[in-house]
Amino acid sequence: MALDIKNVLQFLSSRAAKKIVVIDPGHGGKDTGAIGVHGVLEKEVVLKIAKEILNHNHLILDDRIEVYLTRYKDTLISLSDRAMLARELKSDLFISLHCNAAITRASGMEIFVADKDNPHMESSVQLATSVLGESGRKLGIRERGAKVGNFQVQRKRWTFVRQF
Repeated sequence: MALDIKNVLQFLSSRAAKKIVVIDPGHGGKDTGAIGVHGVLEKEVVLKIAKEILNHNHLILDDRIEVYLTRYKDTLISLSDRAMLARELKSDLFISLHCNAAITRASGMEIFVADKDNPHMESSVQLATSVLGESGRKLGIRERGAKVGNFQVQRKRWTFVRQF
């Protein structure tokens, strides 16, 4: 994967205490998510991205961040179970990955940060900005910005990533 996740993970590891990050590769199982060009399935793309983040944390950062996935294979996990996992782990950040399709001319990546009861708003926005910057520089993905949202899966955890 061309995205240099190293800078994003270093941002998280720069804090004194070991941070817990839960990454939610959206969709899974019978829920394919968007179907892209040549039949590429969103559920497969986001799972590969999430596993690459795990790999970078292990190889480059010597596991200085505790990274968990809501799913490690092609299974469908309910939105409430995904959020519950993040709460149970007392995660510092929750990131939900999506690569949506658009009929309009919309393209690029946007990251949604929860607005409700988010004690990590500043860190969430900094992480969102870092991911967007790296995606733009390394993959040429157009940055659509960090935005405030209130999606079901993030109501108790704080960051949601969507790519068009």
